[in-house]
Amino acid sequence: MAVAAERYGDPEVRAAVARRVRGEWGLELPDSFFRFADFLAALGPVEQRALRDLDLAPYGVTDLFADPSALPREGLDIRVHGRYYRDPPEFLTFLHGGSDGLHFGLWSDDGRTCDGVASYCTNDGEGIDRTHRTPLEAIRARIEAAQRDLADYAADGDEEELARLADLGRLRVALTGFETGDRTETGLAYSETYVYPRAPVDTARITTMDGAGALVSGRTALDRPAHGAADPYRFGTFMEDLFDDAEQVLAARDEALRRASAGDPAEALALGRDLHRASYGRAEHEEYARELLEVAYRELGRPALAEVAAAHHRHRALPDVNVLRAAR
Repeated sequence: MAVAAERYGDPEVRAAVARRVRGEWGLELPDSFFRFADFLAALGPVEQRALRDLDLAPYGVTDLFADPSALPREGLDIRVHGRYYRDPPEFLTFLHGGSDGLHFGLWSDDGRTCDGVASYCTNDGEGIDRTHRTPLEAIRARIEAAQRDLADYAADGDEEELARLADLGRLRVALTGFETGDRTETGLAYSETYVYPRAPVDTARITTMDGAGALVSGRTALDRPAHGAADPYRFGTFMEDLFDDAEQVLAARDEALRRASAGDPAEALALGRDLHRASYGRAEHEEYARELLEVAYRELGRPALAEVAAAHHRHRALPDVNVLRAAR
């Protein structure tokens, strides 16, 4: 949905978007999201072209700046706008990234407050990346990755690549006026400093197949390690094998529900997220995921996420995640 640049900076529009997201999703949009809006409002034609050249485009919840009262198409739920099949309920899309279905979302573990930014490609098997804390950090990383990739071509005097580098430089200047201005590194040096280093093990979270981890305390049936402590490939392979056995997955679902009814929703949350990630269109796994996530989120006092999970379950078969009505 096309949005005029000036609407990103309009105080009335911003307030209306914040109210809509609070009312429909239950989420308080963070200041970092509105700095992202300020950045979009400040871009001139050259900087806009550079952003497009990065295959980045505002999308999802950001579409509400065009019309904060926009309605979904008949029979659909606004909360699934921009929500891809494997997006966990904690993920709220705000930016599309081009190839392989790359998209970026505000991340909220409790369904009320934003806890950083997540991204992944919906068309490949990679997990969710939660490296970046803000939307502009995520865009800065893309700028510097492009700088790194273009540097060799530009060094050979390629005029087209030199022009793209100049555009990237202007985009960087625009962005660092709002955030990351203290980070003087560019290109490969930036990536090595801020993107490539592996995050430490997070003992407040437990391992999940989607790579984002689940913020929950308690015991799991598999005694899952803390987030970042497991080998992603070995863990994913083990879970895929489990999910291929109908009796085992049903038994795992029953055990998770039993634990939740006894006051420990950790297994329900982790297994629900795993089944959501790896449903692959299997109706019984989709239903198990919905059931487990609803129980877990409500037990944890995260009702907004329970509602998002239920809405997504109703609409997971959508061929198009753009559910807003076309403007008349």
